[in-house]
Amino acid sequence: MRWLLAVALVPFSLAANAGNFAFTDMRGLTGNDTGGVIQWTPEIDHVYEAIAAQHCARWHRIALITSAHRWYGDFIGFKCLFDRGYDPRKAWLSGYR
Repeated sequence: MRWLLAVALVPFSLAANAGNFAFTDMRGLTGNDTGGVIQWTPEIDHVYEAIAAQHCARWHRIALITSAHRWYGDFIGFKCLFDRGYDPRKAWLSGYR
């Protein structure tokens, strides 16, 4: 009976993570909750804004691109900023940390 429950829960856990595969392979990204850098390549040139936005969304922040040097060996820099309407007290009380 236990193995039947385990077999039934595995597809649900895989389906719950199905939407998280868009930019999970971010090898050229280094950063934390205040911002980061993305290694520039021609493949990244069209999606670096989305990569930065997804990275900052982990901390409920928005991404601001600060520098974009488009040549090999250089990086695209970004900052993670709070939204203008963000109120820390309201966010803490509602559980939106």
